[in-house]
Amino acid sequence: MSTPTTHEFQAEVRQVLDIVIHSLYTDREIFIRELVSNAADALEKMRLTQLTEKEVFGAELPLEIRITTDETAGTITIADHGIGMTRAELVENLGTIAHSGSKAFAAALKNAGKTSEASLIGQFGVGFYSAFMVADEVKVYTHSWRNDGEHLVWSSTGAGTYSIDEAPDQARGCRIVIKLKEDAKEFAQAHRVRSILGKYSNFVGFPIQLNGERVNTVEAIWLKSKDEVSEEQYEEFYKFTAHAFDKPGYRLHFQSEVPLAINALLFLPEQNMELYGMGQMEPGVGLYCKKVLIDPHPKKLLPEWLRFVRGVMDSEDLPLNISRESMQDSALVRKLGEVVTKRLLKFLDKEAQDDAAKYREFYSKFSRFLKEGVATDFANREAIAKLLRFESSLTGKGEVIGLADYAGRMKEDQKAIYYQVAPSRSTIESGPYVEAFKAKGYEVLYLYETIDEYVVSSLREFEGKPLQAVNSPDVELGDISSEGEALSEEETGKLCDWLKETLAAGVEEVRAGKRLVSSPALAITPEGEMPPQMRQMMRAMKPDEVEAPKVILEVNPRHEIIKKLAALSASDAGAAKLVGEQVLDNALLSAGLLDDPQRIVARTEKIMARMLGGA
Repeated sequence: MSTPTTHEFQAEVRQVLDIVIHSLYTDREIFIRELVSNAADALEKMRLTQLTEKEVFGAELPLEIRITTDETAGTITIADHGIGMTRAELVENLGTIAHSGSKAFAAALKNAGKTSEASLIGQFGVGFYSAFMVADEVKVYTHSWRNDGEHLVWSSTGAGTYSIDEAPDQARGCRIVIKLKEDAKEFAQAHRVRSILGKYSNFVGFPIQLNGERVNTVEAIWLKSKDEVSEEQYEEFYKFTAHAFDKPGYRLHFQSEVPLAINALLFLPEQNMELYGMGQMEPGVGLYCKKVLIDPHPKKLLPEWLRFVRGVMDSEDLPLNISRESMQDSALVRKLGEVVTKRLLKFLDKEAQDDAAKYREFYSKFSRFLKEGVATDFANREAIAKLLRFESSLTGKGEVIGLADYAGRMKEDQKAIYYQVAPSRSTIESGPYVEAFKAKGYEVLYLYETIDEYVVSSLREFEGKPLQAVNSPDVELGDISSEGEALSEEETGKLCDWLKETLAAGVEEVRAGKRLVSSPALAITPEGEMPPQMRQMMRAMKPDEVEAPKVILEVNPRHEIIKKLAALSASDAGAAKLVGEQVLDNALLSAGLLDDPQRIVARTEKIMARMLGGA
């Protein structure tokens, strides 16, 4: 007779168990949904294994889920003839955070209210532990699909430890026996379990038997026409496929015969889980052939930036015996993904035009994915770019426009689509870079995120019009009407030469600026240097490795400070040097290039001392 081995749960798992057992009482019925979903996953893995493996333990067993209730004993049993688990897999899957996601779940619960706790259980893959909401004890009887696998039973009360022992004569798969708590005996009643299965598990792709009677009615609604499917059916299907409790933000349901036979039902969620810092989403569009699931989460079906999309794609053109490995390199699958991606982009573009307010809400949560798409998906870059939205110099705060709208209202003499990347609207509008563009009546797009640097450098142009930063050294705006008398060309040249010599440590070039209206000077990053926003990000990560660049300093010959500085440089070189350094640092500050703001304070004190008659 074997001796059971006892193990301690990993710390994060103990934390999750404590939360589950003592806190989550409002939606205890979801443990059935979660265990049925896990059983369906195990059966799907078994179905795929049978396609590639000749020797399978219990090969004749049906791929189905069997649920039995026993009111007298106060138990509910959920069993499957799926892939099963080895001794090592029992430890890895049920005792540690390696695959359970319990660490992320525990972190998420700290910021979640009661209404979202049940939803988080499914989203973070800790569904098995939900059994402990209702259980005094949980036993998992299992045998791996391999012929040489052990007959095992995993047992725990959820109190911090679990044991693994031999259990002779186990069938392939898992059989979970839950001894229910006194206040959870309702889940040993067949009618109660039937109603839960109808609520959550109607679309499970394998038969579900409750006390010997099949209860799930599986409908491949993606194969139906849109007018045959109700809103309730769509929502129920979305909740099942996405493990979600909310309603989808957008839904695309279409059939196509050319160039491939495709039936697709895609959902765009209301919430972006990546915003909560819980890691990158996994692909969520399952691939089917004639209602037979080929892969629930194919990684190369859609571009990676579309990983937030949920739903199904079904194509009868795919061979049924395609394996996951060969699927990743299948030209047919790539073509399928290309067709659906283009269809989805057209759909989103139309939705954005038809209901701008709804799209703006979607964009506020999912813009990062679209920007990632522009930077990484060359084939669809222009189509994705149409979906981008930005504030601009002609919109109010919070109002956004697309690139197509911008291009449509460009001035006749305007050469480019102009933009500035900066942390905020106030930073842009209080700085010197947009004033000349406003004077010319040219609209400037306001880009607030560091990723926007990658977006514009990847996009480069839109509808044949180049994208150009307002702080680019190559901007040419022509003559700008300005008030006030300017320094002569000779005086300006002398001042620029003097500043170049005086500020040699910080400037590469000093020149008269044609884009300045009311500011005395501005700093421009030379061609080939890292843009300011990107430089700030790199400097935050590696402060000792990112050196301050030498800039191009443009001065405004009409500005009083510059005119008086020209005179001061001839009469009092020491005072002029202080002012020149201050002009440069002010310009660097506006450009986001000043690494040591404290030096402005020290210099300001010196300037004040001179003004007040000091040394």
